[in-house]
Amino acid sequence: MTSVTDTRPAPLKIGPLTLDVPVVLAPMAGITNTAFRRLCREFGAGLYVSEMITSRALVERTTESMRLINHHESEKTRSIQLYGVDPKTVADAVTLLVAEDRADHIDLNFGCPVPKVTRKGGGAALPWKLGLFRQIVEAAVAAAGPVPVTVKMRKGIDSDHLTYLEAGRAAEGAGVAAIALHARTAAEFYSGQADWSAITNLKNTITSVPVLGNGDIWSAADALRMVAETGCDGVVVGRGCLGRPWLFGDLAAAFRPDASGAPAAKIEPTLGQVADAFRRHAELLTEFFESEERACRDIRKHVAWYFKGYPVGGDLRASLASVVSLAQLDDLLGTLDGDQEYPGVGAEGPRGRAGTPKKTSLPEHWLDSQELVSAERVNLTEGEGDTSGG
Repeated sequence: MTSVTDTRPAPLKIGPLTLDVPVVLAPMAGITNTAFRRLCREFGAGLYVSEMITSRALVERTTESMRLINHHESEKTRSIQLYGVDPKTVADAVTLLVAEDRADHIDLNFGCPVPKVTRKGGGAALPWKLGLFRQIVEAAVAAAGPVPVTVKMRKGIDSDHLTYLEAGRAAEGAGVAAIALHARTAAEFYSGQADWSAITNLKNTITSVPVLGNGDIWSAADALRMVAETGCDGVVVGRGCLGRPWLFGDLAAAFRPDASGAPAAKIEPTLGQVADAFRRHAELLTEFFESEERACRDIRKHVAWYFKGYPVGGDLRASLASVVSLAQLDDLLGTLDGDQEYPGVGAEGPRGRAGTPKKTSLPEHWLDSQELVSAERVNLTEGEGDTSGG
């Protein structure tokens, strides 16, 4: 019987980039800013991708889009994810990133299931229009030159409108450097169990570039199991690291064990260590936003994730979730019993909103044909400007 150890993948090559640990931080809106990426990197290794950035906003150089493409000097591999529905606009955005030397890797979003994105034909809805999908990817690859372009997508819109194999072949033919698949449909959102067999199918279909798997990786053991079961070349981790940046340390140790080959011990932080990571996150957010007030507003949403399973009372959680300054945060964290041990399973498993399966919001008559008609193209171009991400 083949062991999990035997199935650990080789270093992941994405164009000219080599990742010794084949792990990618999934882009998450409002989460994977420079602050969170730096924090995750302090614990482990891999490729850390920006929040989704709208191509049109970037071409127009809006204040927020220009903030989001900035990287800290410690981020040696600068990875940016773009969203777009118009080939020219996407190409223009890629051209800006390359000409101004702002990215070492560009990912294209074709997996977002959020209604405000899909109802405009973007995100996970777009690969249904296979010709448009191909045009966007080809335009991005051509504009990127030596900078590797990858795509991240879902299985399709719903079980009756699966697109991942056709889209995967189209992306491979267009010259992408890797393809990542979230093994759910848009209609499933994040509910239920990811269909890892779809990752296997895609890996068996795509022969010239790496295939990365995404969906239900809550631990390093899950990541190793995905690689073993699907044959994928690496993993993309999203919700599993919310409030758990040390997961990247677990992943690094699991994929690249020490010379003895012995399984690495899982990181099981005490409550004090969790509080330290939470405080560090707030500090990095202050630097990113250049505003302590805004950083404190942002860190509030992370409270439930960080302290999941730990004995932190409701009143204290509520106070942390309304913190207004780092000084107040320090006072609150100082009341915790830092010696409290890791609570085990209570701190593990799914986190983040799963949502429930529901019909995907789409442009009118979107599913009538996989070809894009002229009226749909006009609506797509007009709609892209007011989509901020999802």
